[in-house]
Amino acid sequence: MSLFTKKLGIDLGTANILVYVPGKGVVLNEPSVVAVSEQDNQILAVGLEAKRMIGRTPDNIIAYRPMKDGVIADYRVTEAMLRYYIEKALGKWNFFKPDVLVSVPAGVTSTERRAVIEATIKAGAKRAYVVKEPILAAIGAGILIAEASGHMIVDIGGGTTDVAVISLGGIVSSTSVKCAGDKIDHAIVDYVKKTHNLAIGDKTAEDVKIKIGSAVQVKDKEELKIIVKGRDYVSGLPRSVEMGTNEVVRALSKELNEMIKAIKDVLHETPPELASDIIDQGIIMTGGSSQLRNLTVLVQQKTGVKARLADDALYCVVKGTGIALEHLDTYKKSIISKR
Repeated sequence: MSLFTKKLGIDLGTANILVYVPGKGVVLNEPSVVAVSEQDNQILAVGLEAKRMIGRTPDNIIAYRPMKDGVIADYRVTEAMLRYYIEKALGKWNFFKPDVLVSVPAGVTSTERRAVIEATIKAGAKRAYVVKEPILAAIGAGILIAEASGHMIVDIGGGTTDVAVISLGGIVSSTSVKCAGDKIDHAIVDYVKKTHNLAIGDKTAEDVKIKIGSAVQVKDKEELKIIVKGRDYVSGLPRSVEMGTNEVVRALSKELNEMIKAIKDVLHETPPELASDIIDQGIIMTGGSSQLRNLTVLVQQKTGVKARLADDALYCVVKGTGIALEHLDTYKKSIISKR
């Protein structure tokens, strides 16, 4: 380990990419979006700049996400995106290739894992390590994962919900479902279309979710309202409607049930000794989409196990990458590397 080797941790998410530099903390948090020109396939913008273009681009520019459901859908674009973030995090004048640790979903196949490692090496890493997200989320949430007690992590991101029971530094049982923040946004789009005959974009749906969304019905006096603007399906003209929290709850019920089912499936597979630990410790929820109002309440209602939101839920995985990088030896059981 030379003095000059930089280290970077990357939370390679479907919705956001976060980069962590040991000693500095989270240095980057940008959307995983790339804008590509259709004619010559050139990459025009990455991250925030590219996200501003979504749904607003002229025909010849496509803004899209190279990560689909937590795995690489477009290899070339992912590599370019990684290169951009690695360079941005280290600065232009950095001549030493960094060691990079990247998160992957729990349900990742060996081919998908290899794709992440290769893309990272090609994007300029000296060594690439991959670690499963629930393990990183647990480390980042401050859980001592090496102990012989069971912890349940539910990591809900943009593309996937990862549920895992961790003990002795490894995953005992886990599942990964492709139902998370993006699916919730689509459910809101569909609901507004069916109920109000209004076309809205994903970004508007995301605003609705963040501003007034909830996982369980709320009392009338606690209900939040928002004006939703879109295009009328019949007249084709712009129109706006008012929506309340409880409407959003109805819109999301199918997606939330799928997440709850994933949690129950993992609980069913958990050895009894660990199940008793989980009753004591509760379920720890991490990831951006776990911040939906009252989601912990819903999980508790449906499973009977108390649930809590980790501090800085959005940053748990990326913080975990940073901690794992600083203590590679401690966590080497759960790390797969390639140099």
